[in-house]
Amino acid sequence: AAVAMFTGKANCPYYAKAELLADYLQTNLPNFRVHKITQHPDKWEQWLHDICERNGWEHRQCPIIWRELLDRGGKGQLLGGLNDFLKYAQQYYGITSVMLSEEMLNIAEENLQAYLEIVKEDEEIKSLIKPMQIWITSASVPISYHLIPLLANGEVFGMTTEISIHLLDTDQFEEILRGIVMEAEDMAFPLLRSISEHTKIDQAFIDADIVIVLDDVLLNLEVQSRENYIREVSEICQVYASLIEKNAKSEVKVIASGKTFANLKATMLRTYGPSIRPENIIAVATSWESAAKAMLARKLHMNTAGVKDVIVWGNISGSNYIDLSHAKLCGYDCAIWGPPTFPRPLLNMIYDSEWICSELQSAQSALSSRVSRCAGMLPAHAVATVLRYWYHGSPSEEIISVGILSEGQFCIPEGIIFSMPVRFQNGNWTVVTELEINETTLKVLE
Repeated sequence: AAVAMFTGKANCPYYAKAELLADYLQTNLPNFRVHKITQHPDKWEQWLHDICERNGWEHRQCPIIWRELLDRGGKGQLLGGLNDFLKYAQQYYGITSVMLSEEMLNIAEENLQAYLEIVKEDEEIKSLIKPMQIWITSASVPISYHLIPLLANGEVFGMTTEISIHLLDTDQFEEILRGIVMEAEDMAFPLLRSISEHTKIDQAFIDADIVIVLDDVLLNLEVQSRENYIREVSEICQVYASLIEKNAKSEVKVIASGKTFANLKATMLRTYGPSIRPENIIAVATSWESAAKAMLARKLHMNTAGVKDVIVWGNISGSNYIDLSHAKLCGYDCAIWGPPTFPRPLLNMIYDSEWICSELQSAQSALSSRVSRCAGMLPAHAVATVLRYWYHGSPSEEIISVGILSEGQFCIPEGIIFSMPVRFQNGNWTVVTELEINETTLKVLE
C-alpha cells in the first residue's frame, strides 16, 4: 500500500495544478491515495530544507511530491516536482493535465485563502483548550519527583482537566530536570499536555495557575546561624513573589511546602507579593497531620484512615502543637458498634492518660524527625491532597490543618501565618471558628 504525498506553498500555482491532478487520480483510480500538506509561504523554504535534509533528498522547487510506503516504514520515494508528477501520471495512468496558467493562479489564490481560514480556525480551537499551568520550584528535589504522577493522573484536578507542568530550578540541576521530564513523558499521562524544565529565573511563573514552592535549606546550626538561614529563605521568596506578581495569573494559588520554614515561606511570599490574594497563599501542614494520625493508629492497632480531625496548630515546620481534643475514630473495633462512618472521640478510646500527656509530647520530636527524613512520598501526597480539597472540596465533616494568614481567630494575633483548622468548599477555604477550644490548647496557642 502506498500514498502520494503532496506539499507546497498555499499560494503556489504549480502546487495548485499538481493537487488538482492528484484529486482527479484519487477520484478515478481505486488504488491511488493522496495526502496533502499545505504550507504557509513564509514557512515553506525552512520546511522544504528540513524534510530534504532528514530524508537525504535534493529538491528546491514547489511542490515536492513523494510516495510513502505505508507498510514498510522508513523514508518515502521522492518523485520530484510538478513536471516529474505529470510524467508519472502520463506514464503510469495515461492522464495529463491541461489546466491553463490563469486558472492555476486563481486556484492558488483560493488555496491561500482556504489555508489561512483553516489556520485561524485551528488557532481558535486551540485557544479554547487551556491546560492548567502548574509551576514547581526547586523541582529537582524528591518531593517533586513523587508529586508529578499525583498531579498528572487526574485525581487532583479531575479527569477532564488537562495540565502543563513547569519545573524550575538552578542551572546545576538542569540534567536532573531533563531526566524527570523524559520519565514523565514516557509515562504517557493522558491529561499531561506538556512538562518542561526551566532554569532562567526571569521566565518563571508565566501564566501560572498554581505555584508550589518546595525550596528548602539544609538546616545545620553548627555551620551558620538561624538568622542567616532565615535571610536566605526570605531572599529567594522575595524573588519569587515579584515574579509571581509580574507573570502569573491574577487568581494564582501559591502553596508553601517542604521540610523547613513552611510558615516563613508563606509569610515572605505574602510580604513581598502584596497583590497576590492573601487567601491564595497557604502552607501545607498535612504531612504532620498524617504522621500524627499514623502514630495514633499504631497505638490503637487500627487503620490510619480511620483517624480524623487531628489539628496541627502554629508553625508547621517549627514550634507546632498537635491537638487531639477534637480527634475522632471511625471504624474502631470496640464494644460500641455503628456504621463505618460512626465517629467516636479519640480521647475516650485511649485510657492510657499518661501516654497522652507524656508520650505524645515526646513523640513530637520523633514526628519531627520522621517528617523531615521522609523521602518525598509523604509531603508530595500532602500537597496533592490539599490541592484536591482546594479544587473539589474537603470531606464535609472533617477538619484540615493549613497555614494561613490569621485574622484574629482563636485569639491568635492578626497578620501572621499560623496553622489552624479549615474546611475547603467551592474553591475556597473557611476557618472552623465554631470549634470549642479548651484551656490547655488556649495556653499552648498563647
